[in-house]
Amino acid sequence: MISKSYSNLSPKRGWSWETPPEKIAEEKILETLTADVVIIGAGISGLAAAARCTQRGLNTIVLDRLSNLFVRVAQVGVLDSAVMRRCGVSIDKKKFARDWVMVSGSRCNEELMWVYIKRSGEAFDWMMDQGGDAVDATLYTGYYKGEVFNEYPGTHWVFQKDGYNRYTNRKGGQLIGEILQKTVIDGGSRIIRSVRAVELEKNADGRVTSVVAKNENEGTYFRCVAKKGVIVATGDIEGDREMMEAFAPQALRPTIERYFPKGNNTGDGHKMLYWAGAALESPGWAIALHGRRDEYASYYSFYFLFVNSRGKRFMNEDTWTNGKSMAVLSQPGGDFAFTIMDGKWLDEFGERFEITGGQAVMPLNLTYFGDKWTKDCGLGEEIEQYVEKGKCAWKADTIEELAEKIGVPADTLTKTVARYNELAERGDDEDFGKRAELLTTIVQPPFYALKWGPALLDVFGGALVDTNMRVLDPYHEPIPGLYAVGNAAGGFCGIDYPLLLNGNSSGRALTCALTVTEGIEADNR
Repeated sequence: MISKSYSNLSPKRGWSWETPPEKIAEEKILETLTADVVIIGAGISGLAAAARCTQRGLNTIVLDRLSNLFVRVAQVGVLDSAVMRRCGVSIDKKKFARDWVMVSGSRCNEELMWVYIKRSGEAFDWMMDQGGDAVDATLYTGYYKGEVFNEYPGTHWVFQKDGYNRYTNRKGGQLIGEILQKTVIDGGSRIIRSVRAVELEKNADGRVTSVVAKNENEGTYFRCVAKKGVIVATGDIEGDREMMEAFAPQALRPTIERYFPKGNNTGDGHKMLYWAGAALESPGWAIALHGRRDEYASYYSFYFLFVNSRGKRFMNEDTWTNGKSMAVLSQPGGDFAFTIMDGKWLDEFGERFEITGGQAVMPLNLTYFGDKWTKDCGLGEEIEQYVEKGKCAWKADTIEELAEKIGVPADTLTKTVARYNELAERGDDEDFGKRAELLTTIVQPPFYALKWGPALLDVFGGALVDTNMRVLDPYHEPIPGLYAVGNAAGGFCGIDYPLLLNGNSSGRALTCALTVTEGIEADNR
């Protein structure tokens, strides 16, 4: 006899969301709509699933809370696309897989990971084909190129070609959303906006058969019957502090959130999945921490000397943005750090342009495939503009004066800089192990300090799913008629968002569109 493997539904601490709300009274449901597939959420994962279903002849209804198209995507990370082949770029998939498992703390679902590895390029090309001759893409060249951790060159910028006005948006996620939305609407499917799904309904056999939704403007309810399946594509839980406390308490530590619209992703899909019997991933969900983007924080942290709010060095500065952010959160104050550099920083940065990279390091206007370093790229002027505003960057003729400007003890900062200079001159960072190529002295005035800190972007975790995105119950059995894609589905990440490939979450969203449609077709043969 084969025993069933049990997964806990939740931490079982009496969270408010564990108790499902009362069912909507039948007399309040004023209308019933019917489609083959009903999708909750019109972000990139929901629109991609809807486009794929529509292309495959499945009539689809998409429900979304927002009143207008909004796809918060900048880049799309995949492993093998026509654009990559055109640029002569390839990724060792087996090495990528090993790195992904390692960065995930061995807590990712390797079957799901390999679906992404094998099919993300196919999914990206499928999306680009829908854009036709009006749309093209290039690769992001700002990925990290050092030895401490790995980033891979499969990140894509999508844009509308000059001379074309087929789409309202010129680039990025909004353009991708337009492309997918056009496929949905032109194919006869529907997108209903300003509505909020509130309940998944099951029949007597336990199959999910319909969605009850509320019209946010009128306060009325309607039902969407799904003849072949319901797909939950509602994003993450960053807008629900109680759910973050339950599943990702680290996400509560940053004081700044970068997700926009702020608080929009309130875990509605996760809750409905749970009430429908889904098993949710065990707590400790991965979080994405990026740099703050406001007037009180520099976008750039670079890889020069980092000091905390007390003027002490605390880490190897040669790492990725999540690593920097997590390290800062453990420091006194926990909200910011400073990068200390001197008057020759721009020349030193240019000399090392080809051996470093990553978010908060590379100039934003030197990130397209083939871009080369030039001193007049605008980076120096950008830092001077920060200094002029005086809210996140300062410069001074002495280290003591700089310490006073940023509010750290002068004697501590002086000693920290002296020690760092000693290590740089020796070419051996015996304190934190930074590679010698990135050790530079801080001796030439003026001296600079950039203030930067972490911000929460996303929380990655959700319902357990199989490789066809079928939602699983606590015994790892599929719940008939129920699917989850994008950040509503779990298993893809581990302890941190694996920034091995910038934009991999968006690449995964496109990949889910292929597999969930295949799952629905297989389940309804």
